[in-house]
Amino acid sequence: MRSTKPLTIPRIALLALALGGACKPSTTRPYFPPITGAAQTEIELGVREATQALADVLRNDSLPVTRVEPRDGYLETAWFDARSKQPSHARKLGPNIVHVRAWVDPTRPGHSRVVVETVYRPLADPSLSPRDLDRQVPPDHPIGKRMSEVITELTKLYSTEPGS
Repeated sequence: MRSTKPLTIPRIALLALALGGACKPSTTRPYFPPITGAAQTEIELGVREATQALADVLRNDSLPVTRVEPRDGYLETAWFDARSKQPSHARKLGPNIVHVRAWVDPTRPGHSRVVVETVYRPLADPSLSPRDLDRQVPPDHPIGKRMSEVITELTKLYSTEPGS
C-alpha cells in the first residue's frame, strides 16, 4: 500500500497562493456577451492592438467613446444621438438614441475576433434589466451600417487571409 503525506499547513498555503496567483478574477468587461446579430470579423492583431485600433476608428468617426479597456478587449460609447453623434441625456428610448459596445477576443496567436454591437431600447420596462431591453439596430440604421463598414475596413487593413 502506498503511503501519502498529509498536506501540512505550509503546503496548503503554498498551493492556495499558486492557484490564486494564476488567475485574474476581475475584468472590466460587462457580464453579458454581445447581442445576437452584432457585426464581427477576425483580424491579424493582438487583443490590445485591435481594441486600440477600433477605438481610434470610432473616435475618428466622432463617436463618443467613453471607455477603452485594451487589456480586457472591451470598449463602449456613451448613449448618443445617431444623427448628431453627440452624447444624449434624453431618455434612452427609440432607434435614434444608440449605444456601441465592442468585445475583442483572442482567436489564434496574433489574431483577434472583433464583435461590435449597436443597440437601442425600443421601450421602457422596469421589470426587466437594462440589458434585457437592448435590441440590435435594424440593418438599415445609419450607425449600424457604419459599424458594419468599420468591421469591413478593419478586415481589409489587418487581415492576411486570402480573399479578405
